[in-house]
Order: sequence, then C-alpha cells, then structure tokens
Amino acid sequence: FCILFYVQMSALRNLGLNVVKASVCLDSSGKHNKFAITKSSTGRKIDDPELLEAVRLTIINNMLEYHPEASSQLAMGATFGLEPPTEVVDVDIATHIEIYDDGPERSLLVVESADRPGLLVDLVKIIADINITVQSGEFDTEGLLAKAKFHVSYRGKPLIKALQQVLANSLRYFLRRPTTEDASF
Repeated sequence: FCILFYVQMSALRNLGLNVVKASVCLDSSGKHNKFAITKSSTGRKIDDPELLEAVRLTIINNMLEYHPEASSQLAMGATFGLEPPTEVVDVDIATHIEIYDDGPERSLLVVESADRPGLLVDLVKIIADINITVQSGEFDTEGLLAKAKFHVSYRGKPLIKALQQVLANSLRYFLRRPTTEDASF
C-alpha cells in the first residue's frame, strides 16, 4: 500500500499537481482513499478535460502495474464502488457512442442505448456536468432502443479528441449503471 501511495503522489506531482488533502482509511469493507488535488501553477482545481483524463489514466495505469489483480474491478462496467451491482444491465442492447466533428463550431454526438425512464434527462445532465454545451438534439426510440443525436460544443468549438474521450467514458459509465436515480424522473 505504501509503495502505491508514493507512486500515485509522485505521478500526480509529475503532472504538475499538488495533493492538498488526503484521506486514507482501511476498514472492514476495504480501503478508501480520497485526494483533493490542485494545479501546482495556480493552486486552483483542475477544470481542463485533458488533464483530468491524464490524472484518471495515470491512476488506473499505476493500479494495474502495482496491483494487476485489480484489473477485473477496474474494467468498465464490472464494479461500481466496493460492491458490484445487484441488478444486471440488459446486455441484449449494446451501447454505442460516436462523436464526429460537425463543422468549425460543433461536434455531433450519437448515442444508442437501451431505453429507460429518464434517459434523455440523464444524457443532458452528464454532458452538462463536464461543461459541454448542448446546442440542439434529437431523441427517438425504437422499441427498447433509444437513439439520441446532439450537436455539442466546448467554448464554441468542436470537442478535441481528449474531451471526446472524457465524454464517451462518462456516458458509458452512467449508461451501464443498472438503475435510474429517482431524481432523473
């Protein structure tokens, strides 16, 4: 544990970040580590999508290097938190997410997923939570399949590749969740 902790702190420092607060505890349910990090140059929180993705990938890669047995838990959709989901996601309808440049000022986000109550609200909330602007959209269902198309931008420009990856990862994570939160209805 101490070696991985040191490696993570060094990796974050190499990304130009400071850990300003850390909470590390071990109880009967497992290890819980929380870190508050800021940019070294400004002392402010991280809002750059490319840097956020670099932090995420750095932590995952370090975990895989020092604890390869954790790879099954780090796999997309396999486990959320300490306990795996009790309900199984409908695997008959695969989730597809594609993002294309659609002119000099926007990108086109295409999502196909299993339909469920509150899906459209959840999609827009996920997009907005990472500061991406939804300019327009279309939403349609065909039986159990939901199809959504959104024209999106980040600060009036199309999404760069790193931000496309952050958006796709966020959508995949939330669309793989087995239940809908009550607040999304």
